Amino acid sequence: MNYKIDKKSDTAAYLQLYKAIVSDIISESYPYMSKLPSKRTVAAETGLSLITVEHTYALLCDEGYIQPKQRSGYFVIYKKADFQGVMEFKDSLTPSKKYISSNKGTFPFSVLSKTLRKVLTDYDDELLVKSPNAGVYELREEICSYLQRSRGISVKPSQVIVGSGAEYLYGLVAQYFGKDTIVAVEDPSYEKIRMVYNALGLECDMLSLTTEGIPATLLSKTRASLLHVTPFNSFPSGVTVGISKKLEYLKWANERKGFIVEDNYDSELTVSKKAEDSLFSMSESGNVIYINTFSHTIAPSMRIGYMLLPESIVESFNEKLGFYSCPVALLEQYVLASLLRNGDFERHINRIRRKKRKLSE
Repeated sequence: MNYKIDKKSDTAAYLQLYKAIVSDIISESYPYMSKLPSKRTVAAETGLSLITVEHTYALLCDEGYIQPKQRSGYFVIYKKADFQGVMEFKDSLTPSKKYISSNKGTFPFSVLSKTLRKVLTDYDDELLVKSPNAGVYELREEICSYLQRSRGISVKPSQVIVGSGAEYLYGLVAQYFGKDTIVAVEDPSYEKIRMVYNALGLECDMLSLTTEGIPATLLSKTRASLLHVTPFNSFPSGVTVGISKKLEYLKWANERKGFIVEDNYDSELTVSKKAEDSLFSMSESGNVIYINTFSHTIAPSMRIGYMLLPESIVESFNEKLGFYSCPVALLEQYVLASLLRNGDFERHINRIRRKKRKLSE
């Protein structure tokens, strides 16, 4: 262990340590079931506080890299050989205590109304023109900036498609891949995922979900070339998959020359202080489409979602479906862009996350 922490860096110390340990685990410097150094040892050798190291180890547990054993320490559960970190349990699907079902408070109305008035004043009759088909550039640019800050996801505005909620975006995915496509879908899952695909002529192969995700045996047997998953807090099961299962999904897509639809509608509301690693950012093959929505984080009435396309399919997507007009009103798009730009959205998210942490304690 030789971790150098740059205390002058813009990156928080616990994240520097987290990335260094993850690198060692993936390279198998710490192989499967090996024991990590004690928190006190790491703190002494890095010059970090014990609290900082404890926070790092908690994040590693959240992501499925390590697992604590009472009175024994922390052990690596990441297996590079087959991307299966822990045994797949077949018992009933019970949400983990660290992921409390979200009784989401809607966005503060006073802030929303103030922003609405400002947008009406600033944009005036510009709000009456037709929206660009993929959504206004200002909103797509702010989504890119927000994702870079909060999730470490690097995309260009040209990769962002704005739509009226997740179901509209599912429809675009279905039309892009076409009726001959078989889609593997978690079972149980949000019912409208299957309904939209079926309505547009795609066949759904419903794969039973365990507490660790979709079992490798089912993934290997399906004839699907498209996998639709909700890695964080899947509805209605509450299942959140670890890093090993995410890598297993990516391996499956690479071997099938297929694609993954990552449906992350609830991902902002994790109680962890580090956002979950997204399949989109982990993919080296550019075969993940990312979908998220603001309907859950602001208000159900705000039907705005967005989809991130891998660069490899942006051109073909626009050739096939770029004719669709954006169904979201310009007023709502500019209001959301303003909330992202001035920090009001992130302050709201942080308030909800703090409340959820208290409930999970």
